[in-house]
Amino acid sequence: MFLVAAIAIFGGSLQMYLGQPDTAPRLDNVHRFMAGVYLSTGIICLWAAFTIRQQGALVYLLALGVLLAGCGRLLSISKVGLPKPTVVWLGYLIPELLIPFIMAAAHYAGH
Repeated sequence: MFLVAAIAIFGGSLQMYLGQPDTAPRLDNVHRFMAGVYLSTGIICLWAAFTIRQQGALVYLLALGVLLAGCGRLLSISKVGLPKPTVVWLGYLIPELLIPFIMAAAHYAGH
């Protein structure tokens, strides 16, 4: 949970600041909006990590959110291809598809 929180807080903050370079105002607006969603999810993950023993379904819902984000990345790759550098984008994708199952299994085992 702390790892997901750190990634989402850092990534959301960075994308909020950077925006979508070399694009139309509409796309930059959507990009920064989604960065805010990403950032707020990181804050929720951080809170849930600190209060993990009190959490039930929230951990599973956060894991589902990470998994769906990875599925969105897979859909993008299937529609428009894998961005360059390939290793970086696969480095994002693989944990997004694996970490949710680890989160859910660990939380289940802890209860």
